Amino acid sequence: MAMAKQSCSENNLKFICEFKPGSGSSQTSTDEGYGAGFGCETVSVILPAQCSVYQLRLHICMQVQLQGCHPDPFAILDPEKYTLLYARGDDWYEAYDNCQVIRTLDIPWSCDDSQCLLAHILVKALVAVDFEVKKKQQQCLTYLIGHDLEYEASDRLSELTFTRRKLTSPRRQELRNRDDELYATEPWITSVPLPADLQVWLNRKLRVNFHYMSKISFSVQVDLSTMPDVLLKYFRRVMSDQRLEYDASESVVLKVTGREEFLSGDYSLSDFLWVRQCLRTNQDLHLSVAPVSQLPEETVKFVDWPLVDGFSGQFSSHNDLCLEGKDLEDIFMISLWDCNRNLRVKLLGFDIPKLPSKCPQSVYVEASILYGNKVLSSVSSVPKPFADEVLWNEWLDFDVLLRDLPRGAKLGLTINASGGDNSSATKDPRPSTINDPKAPITGDPKSSNKAPDLQKGKGKVLYFVNLLLIDHRSILSQGSYTLHMWSYLDVDEGAITYQADKLSSATNPDITDSMAISFLLDCYSFPVVLPNTFSPSEGSGSPSSGHPSTKSAASWQASALTSTDSSPSPAMNRGCLRRFREESIHYASSLPHYLRNIDWMNHKVVEDVHWLLGNWDPEELDVTLALELLSMDFADETVRRLAVQRLESLSNDDVMKYLLQLVQTLKVEPYHDSFLARYLIQRALRSKRIGHFFFWYVRSEVAGCPYFRQRMAVILEAYLLGCGQAMLDSFIQQVRAVEALQKVALLIKSFYPDKTDLPSTAPLRLQEQLRNSDLPDEFLLPFDPRIKAGRILLDKCKVMASKKKPLWLEFSPMPSPTPATPVGIIFKEGDDLRQDMLVIQTLVLMDSIWQEKSLDLNLIPYGCIATGHNIGMIEIVRNATTIATIQRSLGGTAAAFRNDSLYEWLKSKCPLQEIHYNTVEKFVKSCAGYCVATYVLGIGDRHNDNIMITDQGNLFHIDFGHILGNRKCFLGMPRERVPFVLTPDFLLLMGRVRGRNSLYFQRFRDTCIQAYLSLRCHSRLLVTLFSLMLLTGIPELSAAEDMRYLREALQEDQTEAEARQHFLRQIAECERMDWTVQTNWWIHMVAGIK
Repeated sequence: MAMAKQSCSENNLKFICEFKPGSGSSQTSTDEGYGAGFGCETVSVILPAQCSVYQLRLHICMQVQLQGCHPDPFAILDPEKYTLLYARGDDWYEAYDNCQVIRTLDIPWSCDDSQCLLAHILVKALVAVDFEVKKKQQQCLTYLIGHDLEYEASDRLSELTFTRRKLTSPRRQELRNRDDELYATEPWITSVPLPADLQVWLNRKLRVNFHYMSKISFSVQVDLSTMPDVLLKYFRRVMSDQRLEYDASESVVLKVTGREEFLSGDYSLSDFLWVRQCLRTNQDLHLSVAPVSQLPEETVKFVDWPLVDGFSGQFSSHNDLCLEGKDLEDIFMISLWDCNRNLRVKLLGFDIPKLPSKCPQSVYVEASILYGNKVLSSVSSVPKPFADEVLWNEWLDFDVLLRDLPRGAKLGLTINASGGDNSSATKDPRPSTINDPKAPITGDPKSSNKAPDLQKGKGKVLYFVNLLLIDHRSILSQGSYTLHMWSYLDVDEGAITYQADKLSSATNPDITDSMAISFLLDCYSFPVVLPNTFSPSEGSGSPSSGHPSTKSAASWQASALTSTDSSPSPAMNRGCLRRFREESIHYASSLPHYLRNIDWMNHKVVEDVHWLLGNWDPEELDVTLALELLSMDFADETVRRLAVQRLESLSNDDVMKYLLQLVQTLKVEPYHDSFLARYLIQRALRSKRIGHFFFWYVRSEVAGCPYFRQRMAVILEAYLLGCGQAMLDSFIQQVRAVEALQKVALLIKSFYPDKTDLPSTAPLRLQEQLRNSDLPDEFLLPFDPRIKAGRILLDKCKVMASKKKPLWLEFSPMPSPTPATPVGIIFKEGDDLRQDMLVIQTLVLMDSIWQEKSLDLNLIPYGCIATGHNIGMIEIVRNATTIATIQRSLGGTAAAFRNDSLYEWLKSKCPLQEIHYNTVEKFVKSCAGYCVATYVLGIGDRHNDNIMITDQGNLFHIDFGHILGNRKCFLGMPRERVPFVLTPDFLLLMGRVRGRNSLYFQRFRDTCIQAYLSLRCHSRLLVTLFSLMLLTGIPELSAAEDMRYLREALQEDQTEAEARQHFLRQIAECERMDWTVQTNWWIHMVAGIK
């Protein structure tokens, strides 16, 4: 009891605790007032070195009770009433978790006269935050996120609340470093070299038109190497010469007139995307000179939580926690590595409020230990007759020691239909990989005592749920649990499940109607925690000792990679690992393969691997490898941290290339708070461009993915709390527009259900609904935040004749000195646009690969974005029409067999011979680009209504509903029999008639080969990006086998010469079978097949 009277020693810690009454808000955007003028009682307590935060609270309570200096000492024990704070630099941090070992927190320690470690603690009473302010803030966040987190945030130590608090620190750090002016005026630039067809501008002058408010407009001629600050010097000189009123001390910025786009930073004009667009379309560059003070305010107005130490949720070394030599009163927690008993689960039973319509006769429960996409061990109960309540009271024993459990391991429980006589519990301790995401999680399929064969109709999974065995606070789960399970729906029931669903640790929120399973885990007298390291000295990063080895690093790695054993040899001494580290740059490409073979339940091996990765320079990793290390194959936190460290050096442009996949990869993380989540939040807070798309990518997952809804919501909230008021206002307008258009789209679909042919009154009904909708006066386009849509142009809006009744909508553009076309979007409700987003993102990536080779193939990756579950927007490409429309205008359906229809149409658009030649040139390049792209991606359903061409001859494809070789059939026959679309009318434009060669056709072939071989050099990146999208649940991208098409199309195993011949054969096959495409297009126009 008299802990304060203990003598101070090296095994004890001394705390000077000062009291401060609560003032203001418990949630504050600043730390003002914490450090000044305490004017309160001070108490001193001494505790053992391994004490927890709760022990500190308890001894403060005891001490103030002894001194009689506090009216309610026991209130100090309640973290909802009093918070313990410590200063680090200019910030105050809260000791948040009562179970936390204080020595693991980053508290500034000093020494007193007796050389005892001393820390100052501020004990601060909490005062409730202003209810109206908090309510208003939470309503705004809930509206933007599309989910109410506050409703779920009841327990302060739950993963949700814990994550909200821990993500405060990286957000605060990013905001402290952010320059609001640079953030508000971020330029859209590219590092891709200037395309060949624009190189001529390097020897020309670009006309730049300046507009300053309503005072002056003038133009100058400049080189493409000119930078924005030089342009501003021109502006200031003209203002001075004209003696116009202008405050030279005021900061100004160059803004593209009529667009939300800026020219800023130390970049040449040729680096700006809009400048390149002006060069491509041969138009002048118009810039408005805008005072920075008149830009929308970017300050953060939301109140925030006090900071929480980044080490919260981590514990001391194993040696510090070891029980040996400790008295009972010195034991506050147990190291998991001291638990030498097997994991076991007592299955109590399950109950379901209402039995499903199709019930199996009997069921059994399978329990598995999951780690990433691996099943480390599994065991099944005895089968029992299925009823609304089934009781087992049966222990299920695993052949896995508790001490061997890695952080992130989950207990997976499935209820399966029993398909045979399984009279006893079955076990499968051997690791296996979940290869088929449509199959339930099982053990090794070769095991003789496995659970019922799922592939033969036995053991069909009915329900599933997972529990983290080591929670977000690094504490072993123990005690009783009742978890609400997810139904496992079949494909024919309208749902596609995939690996990430079964690896989610979320439970079914529908507690009223869902299946509930109850079980018991072994209980202990103290919290069982996972240590950070084995001993304190491991902070230096030394590997574990092992047997001597004379192998070189290269030969050691080779033997590890070629071994068929699931665990590499633990005989890895320091010298061997150091040599491996020195030579690692030569073998980095094999790192993922090596890590896949690690036995993550072998502590010594894992320590060696962590030492190796800790000494690996992230910059030595290729970005492709880093992305691969973020896949489901790698659950280890150190591996994933190395991958994220490599991504930190990416430019904003490169982050945008991979952002779609990185958001999906958040589903792989075992916990809400992860290195990847923090990285994405910080990059989004650093760049408005990244932040905009991050918002929509994450928000659509909140709406459409219940298994990860809470995770995506808390990450999105962490971003919104720091994105700034201007971004918040913009997001509110965008969400309001999406909601208004969704209501209109649903009404239109109800007016014309299951009809393709629409009555003539359809446009009028649409216009009426739009007129009465709650559309904002203006909003940024979700698929391109540089474009702002104004009021809607009702007379230009229509319902498109398609099954889902997409809406063709046009809006007035922003004011501009040059004529501007209306802003056009297609709004779709009922279609999952994520597959289209993936294809278009891949087209952007392919284009950048080709541009690096000075190969501009005139791709048109139009804007497309999912804004919710099965809703989204698509950009309207102006001055373009479908091949089907052209054919109908030149002879009706019979024109599908007319070889000169495209030639005649383009000639009518480009009457001058010189222009026509330029048009054909553009057609040849774009046709080559899309032939290669559609072949590599296996894009199917290529009829004449989803291939378009612009007035300038730029061919492009739309509507990517079938990919990776999945083709449509008609009357049981495949509709497409060619690798890609290369019809006689395409060939005629190139001068290819009856097999006669031509200069344009030869250029087409050469361009195709160059483009194809360029992609082959990046085949691993393309396969990796598609593999990461397995996490979306896209029907045609839901199994690892779907990657096989991509690898075969890229001819990964062939030489470059063989790959060249392969693609030439594909071109020849398209020529030979071109009549089948014409027939298919004719059937499409006659029968109206969509």
